[in-house]
Amino acid sequence: MIDPSIPLIDLHRHLDGSIRIDTILELGRQHNLPLPAWDIETLTPHIQITEYQPSVMAYIGKFKWLVGVLVEYDDCYRVAYENVEDAKNEGLDYVELRFSPWFMAESNELNPVGVVESVVAGVRQAEEDIGIKVNLIGIMSRTYGPSNARKELDALLSQRDQIIAIDLAGDEANFPGELFIDHINSAKDAGWHVTIHAGESSGAESIWQAIDELGAERIGHGVHADGDEKLLEHIVEKGIGIESSLTSNVHTSTVQDYASHPLRRFLERGVLATINTDNTTISGINIEYEYNVAAPAAGLTGDQVYQAQRNALVVAFLSPSEKKNILAKPNRAA
Repeated sequence: MIDPSIPLIDLHRHLDGSIRIDTILELGRQHNLPLPAWDIETLTPHIQITEYQPSVMAYIGKFKWLVGVLVEYDDCYRVAYENVEDAKNEGLDYVELRFSPWFMAESNELNPVGVVESVVAGVRQAEEDIGIKVNLIGIMSRTYGPSNARKELDALLSQRDQIIAIDLAGDEANFPGELFIDHINSAKDAGWHVTIHAGESSGAESIWQAIDELGAERIGHGVHADGDEKLLEHIVEKGIGIESSLTSNVHTSTVQDYASHPLRRFLERGVLATINTDNTTISGINIEYEYNVAAPAAGLTGDQVYQAQRNALVVAFLSPSEKKNILAKPNRAA
């Protein structure tokens, strides 16, 4: 159900949740790590969703062995480079990769500044080698609290010209957005766009706060905007993009099943909602799966799928000229 005449874009993909399983195995052997299994078949259940998780934080627990193999800065460079390769191989024309430097650094006590430098270097080299447009979104993880978020922000700002936007992710329920207003203002002062994980673990009030107090231009997930008519009107009026991740939302029990997902209703209301992967390795999916399997299961018509595909270019963190260049790619179908 992907329209080949429209650019294929993923706006919500976590770099650190999309690390190849064979790379995890190779790095585990290279660094003599105590991986729970030593072949793809038996390692997969430890890092991929095999049954729905009771919460977002339980789902995040699956990251343990993805970030746990990042022992050296070269490992961060490698997984960043491979993320771009995988995006290209999926047929994406443009991808925004987001990452939390503190999350990637923590397991093996790396310096978050070095992590940011390595990720930027890996992505930029891959972008040059492979020929796909990539932008980076820096994440501040709520889970570590406001003090660590400031350190994470400082690490990201060390490469401010290489990052397009700031995000706030992690434990939304216990670390509300109002704790991070000053952090987000500093990011905006650096010239960055703002996208915020909101309305995933918490309700519509979290989305209101992200838009009105943090200045969010896009909302990650935003599931719990459903049912708040004034909020939906506000989102449409302000042109706020919603980064929907269908399979991820099922896996975290944010929605009961695909059919319960509000993406169809968002599109019917004129919300600039989009289709994204979130974490390809942990959810065991790619962008084609989300369009061809998850979207129809969520009740989207073909026209609604195409609308979501078009919306992605509208709300992408790209300049008008960059959007024009993507539309003009020579392999774009007429």
